[in-house]
Amino acid sequence: MNNKGLKILDWYIIKKFLGTFFYSILLIVSIAVIFDLAEKLDNFMEREAPLRAIIFDYYLNFIPYFSVLFSPLFTFISVIYFTSKMAYNTEMIAILSNGVSFRRILLPYFISAAIIAAFAFLMSDLVLPRSNEKRLEFEERYYRREPARSNLRNVHKQIEPGVYIYFSSFSHSSQIAYYFSIEKFDGNRLVSKTTSDYARYDTTSNKWELRQFVTRHYDAGGQRIERGISIDTTLNVHPSELNRRESIVETMSLSQLDEFIEQQRMQGADNIDFYLIERYSRISFPFSTFILTLIGMSLSSRKAREGTGFHIGLGLLLSFSYILFMRFSTMFAVSGLLSPMVAVWLPNIIYAAIAYVIYRLAPK
Repeated sequence: MNNKGLKILDWYIIKKFLGTFFYSILLIVSIAVIFDLAEKLDNFMEREAPLRAIIFDYYLNFIPYFSVLFSPLFTFISVIYFTSKMAYNTEMIAILSNGVSFRRILLPYFISAAIIAAFAFLMSDLVLPRSNEKRLEFEERYYRREPARSNLRNVHKQIEPGVYIYFSSFSHSSQIAYYFSIEKFDGNRLVSKTTSDYARYDTTSNKWELRQFVTRHYDAGGQRIERGISIDTTLNVHPSELNRRESIVETMSLSQLDEFIEQQRMQGADNIDFYLIERYSRISFPFSTFILTLIGMSLSSRKAREGTGFHIGLGLLLSFSYILFMRFSTMFAVSGLLSPMVAVWLPNIIYAAIAYVIYRLAPK
């Protein structure tokens, strides 16, 4: 086959791939929206969610979130479906018989996978943060039954380098922290410690008001004590941060997530691994598109007597096992049995090896 023929073949496969991909997204997302609406309709009606908010604030933001989240699975289904049809119609045999190597046929597949992976990555970094923010705000208001927030107890955290706060309990309704203290260090040396009966956050001035406070200053000369009834102080902590949902990371771009992780690490947060999993997942996620593309193409390029359904069933079994393995590995990371980076990349490494074996066994 000449070079012109090769270029025509490339475009033919790319159009087939991307066309089937977007058609499968349209079909499956439509079904997902119907099921999601059926599940949440009672909540929407009970909380009197406006129709405009349901459509524009929720579902127009739910669709890109769902599409990007399952884009590797949609890619896999697309590859299995259109490649199986090509094999069933003996198109693959005709291509191979004209001197095109099996490896060469993979080129348009990987070009299409690269387009989808780049699209999903850019969407997750540039579009989804703002989209997820609107979607989560809608869910908080009209769907989730938020339990009454219990008071936090015995919290000790670093809010900036060398500055630690402690309080015995915190009331979200009154935004008051009881038995509040601030410790400031210079290296390992305690510079000052302020204790108070309670600290109240003032939403007008964005400052904390300490009541009945005592401040002890420590220096080479000894200890100096300062007392007072009330004092305002600016602290690098907001009441909303004291009981923030982990889903907040879905509203951040990759650069914002990096800054957030550093801030949480500096404050001594105990769920850093969860945020690191989210970060590494966004980087490793596009690679699953290439892995599933190779598995799907290698499985479905041979004409099977069982028909296209056999390829689709076998492919779905592999893809769901891949997704399940990803979930299990992240659970191990959250529990501390695996590092977040290993947990995120391990499924890609294992299934890349599986993809290579399937590719080597595929008829050439």
